[in-house]
Amino acid sequence: MQYRTMFNLDGRTALVVGAGSGIGQAAACGLAAFGAHVACADLKLADAETTVAQIRSEGGHAHALDLDMRDGAAIRTALTALDRVDILVCTPSINVRKPFLEISDDEFDRVINLNLRGTFLLLREVGKVMAAQGRGSIIVFSSIRAQVVEPGQSVYAATKAGVVQMVRTLAAELGQQGVRVNAIAPGVVETPLTAQIKNNPAWYQAYAEKGILKRWAQPDEMVGAVVYLAADASSYVTGSLLFVDGGWTAADGRFAPPL
Repeated sequence: MQYRTMFNLDGRTALVVGAGSGIGQAAACGLAAFGAHVACADLKLADAETTVAQIRSEGGHAHALDLDMRDGAAIRTALTALDRVDILVCTPSINVRKPFLEISDDEFDRVINLNLRGTFLLLREVGKVMAAQGRGSIIVFSSIRAQVVEPGQSVYAATKAGVVQMVRTLAAELGQQGVRVNAIAPGVVETPLTAQIKNNPAWYQAYAEKGILKRWAQPDEMVGAVVYLAADASSYVTGSLLFVDGGWTAADGRFAPPL
């Protein structure tokens, strides 16, 4: 192992799905900074192109893809256009914050269709490509909600827990073919998905106080974990769930005892 180059991604192709904003955009820029050519995929092509422009302005290599991960045929078409895929980062998800008993059939289906079914389709198709190559690293964004919940998070939490189990299963099935599969569990991150909370000062501050670091994360604070799992630095890491949550799941946080 050449320790000075263990994070070097030169010559590798990364497909980042959800690269148009938030964590996906930060991940795409971070992977490019370490040498990867990044295919920036997003449902909103204009947003993906903005990310590409940012990467290129910093001397990196990237191109944009219009991709709906809920469409298996579209995923296969996108993969055909790439020579190879060494790294996959999957970030998109949606949430419906409502009491369990008030969630409609349509709302349930909408969350499941993207968060769980879409992730399954993406992992299945990219997994086939990487298995044929004999090499690859798949990184899926789960959430602290895979482990701990609160009122209003039932379907979202179920999908995030389900994603972790898919990651573990795929890791077990593709390990012999040189493919590693891992998940990252962020805590509270300032992204479009959490705008509802940020717009409520009391809610926003309560979440900040829950974590050990007493603040929210920025999207670029997820990049270190992404690059680590993408690179040779994590060559013996697979089937894992890496928490990047500011200590949210490590401490109760509801009451500080008078010690």
